[in-house]
Amino acid sequence: MSAEKPPVAMLGPTLDLLRPYRARVAAASVALVFTACISLGLGQGLRLLVDKGFATGSHEQLNMAVAVFMGLVLLLAAGTFVRFYLVSWIGERVTADIRRRVFDHVVGLHPGFFETNGSGEIQSRITADTTLLQTVIGSSVSIALRNFLILIGGIALLFVSNPKLTGIVVLSVPAVLAPIMVFGRRVRALSRSSQDRLADAGAYLGEALGNIKTVQAFNHEDLDRARFAGHVEETFRVSVRRITQRSWLTVIAIVLVLGAIGAMIWVGGQDVIEGRTSPGELTAFVFYAVMVALAAGALSEVFGDIQRAAGAMERLLELLAEPALIRMPENPVPLPQRIAGSIALRDLRFAYSSAPDRFAIDGISIDFAPGSSTALVGTSGAGKSTLVDLLLRFYEPVSGQILIDDIDAARVDPRELRRHFALVPQQPVLFAGSVRDNIVYGVPEATDGDVEAAARAAHAEEFIGRLPQGFGSFVGEGGVRLSGGQRQRIAIARALLRNPEILLLDEATSALDADSEHHVQQALATLMQGRTTIVIAHRLATVRRVDRIVVLDHGRIAATGTHEELLVSSPLYARWAELQFLDEARPASA
Repeated sequence: MSAEKPPVAMLGPTLDLLRPYRARVAAASVALVFTACISLGLGQGLRLLVDKGFATGSHEQLNMAVAVFMGLVLLLAAGTFVRFYLVSWIGERVTADIRRRVFDHVVGLHPGFFETNGSGEIQSRITADTTLLQTVIGSSVSIALRNFLILIGGIALLFVSNPKLTGIVVLSVPAVLAPIMVFGRRVRALSRSSQDRLADAGAYLGEALGNIKTVQAFNHEDLDRARFAGHVEETFRVSVRRITQRSWLTVIAIVLVLGAIGAMIWVGGQDVIEGRTSPGELTAFVFYAVMVALAAGALSEVFGDIQRAAGAMERLLELLAEPALIRMPENPVPLPQRIAGSIALRDLRFAYSSAPDRFAIDGISIDFAPGSSTALVGTSGAGKSTLVDLLLRFYEPVSGQILIDDIDAARVDPRELRRHFALVPQQPVLFAGSVRDNIVYGVPEATDGDVEAAARAAHAEEFIGRLPQGFGSFVGEGGVRLSGGQRQRIAIARALLRNPEILLLDEATSALDADSEHHVQQALATLMQGRTTIVIAHRLATVRRVDRIVVLDHGRIAATGTHEELLVSSPLYARWAELQFLDEARPASA
């Protein structure tokens, strides 16, 4: 957790968000000042009612006093409407802007960031924290400023009306402000802690519900209920501590302020009885005193909200401050519309930030010819997936080069580079939406004819035609309404539609039944034609069709060759093959 900053430190970022809407902010400020002045003017309206209306016994004077009072009320209502609309609009607009800004930044961060920061935590910041900011910007700040103006204006009018009684009120102001400052820091610290605990609960909830089949298959429901209850109770305990601090703050303000008003009324009553002031003047003074008291109480309440908003803004700024490790080159080298698809790795080295002293890729140099197919094999942790991540520039290598058509990938706009790649993962990723939405994910401008052609080439058109709404059928979150083979073929159709020159396959058939694997293999054969293909192979049965196999071991290339060549030349590969194929994997000469 970063060092705590005072709420005023959050003022600069908030003003940056408001700057595009300064015209509306100015209009809202005028309306705010106007309504504050009218609110203070009501005190004079009450004085007229008492002294010119009630005390004189004149119907004409009473009618005039009531007319003035009602005129002030109507002006207050109109000003309040304008203020409320403008301030609420600004709050909603700024909230939408910061949500977009944070999401735009976060979605461009390297994947490693999400390995150490849970998606539930990030989601909580973008939703719950921004909602809190919306409440403060669209309501609390306006209330605070209005009550501050009323507090200052009310005290000034109190001095004008009766300096002696005003002294009693003024003495109560420091007594109210002191506990605000003391309790305010505690409230803010507890608010930040409460938001963090709520984010933890949200992250756990998302993980459990996102893997509900695994949860239920292992009868983990009771343990998950207990753990989620623990998160909820911890959030509740921190919230109760925050509420307790705010409650004490409110109690102290009420006792001190209303006690001062009681003393003031007693002294003022003595002056009215002895004829030193009029009933109307005392009424106006009481009105102003009450307004000052209410304003001070409202400020103490709003101060707690502002403290919470400062914590929320701090959390959002932490996300915005997270550096993007994949940097755009200053003068990016453009790639042609179509590339040949050659790849060359030159002494490539990479280490994860969690283990900087251990290279996950350690000095790899290898060429991939255009249109060739290469399988990467190795034990878990050998560097297969890391190599693919580096090709897609999800991470920056520590040293060495990745050349695409003899152009250093580090000098190319990452988005431009990725346009020439397509990834088909082992577990296909589908998004909540229709079949068509998922196929056109990488090419949103594709026509219906293009989508149907891609589905046909991916051997997906037949099962899509059997779905209730065909290409418009809803697939569910993560494609839950489809089988594994169907999801994989839609992922292949998505890659076909993108028509990339370089194809990355993460053993796309390892989790399928025989029938689904047959269809997917046919689709993959179509997809691989004429494309530079790199396959992460978990099962050696799938590598026989490729041009070359690269054996990786602890981030280094241990051997290269065809399946038959490696059975003879690589003891490591031969051992894996023997474990998977048994007698079938033995060379004929053995």
